[in-house]
Amino acid sequence: MDFVILIAFGLLMYLVLFLPQQRRAREHKRLIESLGEGDEVLTNSGIFGFVNAVDDDVLWLEVADGVELRVARASVANKVSASESEATEEVDEDADA
Repeated sequence: MDFVILIAFGLLMYLVLFLPQQRRAREHKRLIESLGEGDEVLTNSGIFGFVNAVDDDVLWLEVADGVELRVARASVANKVSASESEATEEVDEDADA
């Protein structure tokens, strides 16, 4: 009986901890593979930018006019959709006013 409880606990731990982490890792890998020039992205450090060039494991992000950063491809947290980009611009405009 104790052995069955131990196996059930191990299975529960796998389902609760490891399975969601593996799913997030697969989604992040798909995101990184899908990056291309012109995509607006957010890095893990909170920097927004547009992808200007893609090398093997390096992205060149334009963060302002004439300012490019070289970042690791794996440091991209997600792509920014048009609605998120517009919301960010509205917040910036409100701060300037």
